[in-house]
Amino acid sequence: MHADALDTYLDRENYDGYLIDADSEDADQRYLSGYDAPDPFLTLYTPGDLWLLVPGLEYGRAKTDSNADVVRRFADYDFQSLREERGRNEARRRMVSGFLAEAEVDAVAVPERFPLDTADGLREREVTVDPDAENTITTIRATKTAEEVEHVRAAQRANETALAAAEELLAAATTEDGRLHYDGEPLTAERVKEEIEVTLLREGCALAETIVAGGPQGADPHERGSGPLPANEPIVIDVFPRDTDTKYHADMTRTFVVGEASDAVRRRHEITIEAMEAAIESVEPGVTGETVHAAVCDVYEGAGYETLRSSPETDTGFIHSTGHGVGLDVHELPRVAPGGRELEPGHVITIEPGLYDPGVGGMRVEDLVVVTEGGCENLTEYHTDLVI
Repeated sequence: MHADALDTYLDRENYDGYLIDADSEDADQRYLSGYDAPDPFLTLYTPGDLWLLVPGLEYGRAKTDSNADVVRRFADYDFQSLREERGRNEARRRMVSGFLAEAEVDAVAVPERFPLDTADGLREREVTVDPDAENTITTIRATKTAEEVEHVRAAQRANETALAAAEELLAAATTEDGRLHYDGEPLTAERVKEEIEVTLLREGCALAETIVAGGPQGADPHERGSGPLPANEPIVIDVFPRDTDTKYHADMTRTFVVGEASDAVRRRHEITIEAMEAAIESVEPGVTGETVHAAVCDVYEGAGYETLRSSPETDTGFIHSTGHGVGLDVHELPRVAPGGRELEPGHVITIEPGLYDPGVGGMRVEDLVVVTEGGCENLTEYHTDLVI
């Protein structure tokens, strides 16, 4: 972790520490604590030590698996007897207060979505609790270490294995009445998602949702897709798995046509690849996410397609941002969009231009890159061919 940046923030704002009360599905909690637990626990960062407060059943594992210098359990603050005497909520408030008192902490910064009951309990005991409007932890973890980049790279390799399995399934399909069939049955979006997700499980990754959206469904960027898949029309496949061990994500989109692609679809694919390449070429330290986004808009507008920059009310054309950070969250900082700030070495971002029109279908292609000292490295190795 980049502790210097957090220390600087705490010193500048006159806080003794940074407190998180959440389970490890919260990416900031996972990052700061280095610990994976399904139930809420507390992490207290101070410039001297990292403290954890966990339930008793997590105590042994927290001591060996977390980043903590000091691990405390609920029993260390008489939680059970307090609960019997005063009820669970008050017992927890007193326990948390005792935890901070032991660490000699009187003022903490907390995430903006910090639990209100925990904050109220501390404030009643004259502990200063202020929301961190700067999202300091989220901003810090946007810059990946070399080890974190390798975690993302590993997830991306699994992602590409899964997409290859989906492409093989599409390639084996036959066409009947304008729809794809496999083994005598209509080939559905659900069947292709199953192939992707089962492959990911074998590769040590998991995914709650996958986008396989064919024909007009693909014209909605976040439509998950369902039902029989069309022949001769675009099928947008967007896969964003998380490694079950490291918890780091990957993200990739490809658009395929099984059969014959129309001239309109081919042109949209060619222009989208051109837009993606222009954006990737523009990525380097010091360039803003807004500038990278503008590179995509320039290509699309130059080819005669609408964007939200040229037509803010449009619901066809390029109707979303160019990309986002990827790490412990699949969508995190930095933003590759209007208002996106300067990119730094270690930022891992998607580049995902797309065109959308219900009369033509969806078209999106997405690669994953890491900003380097001299530009960027593309972590995606999968081909961008359109027709299967």
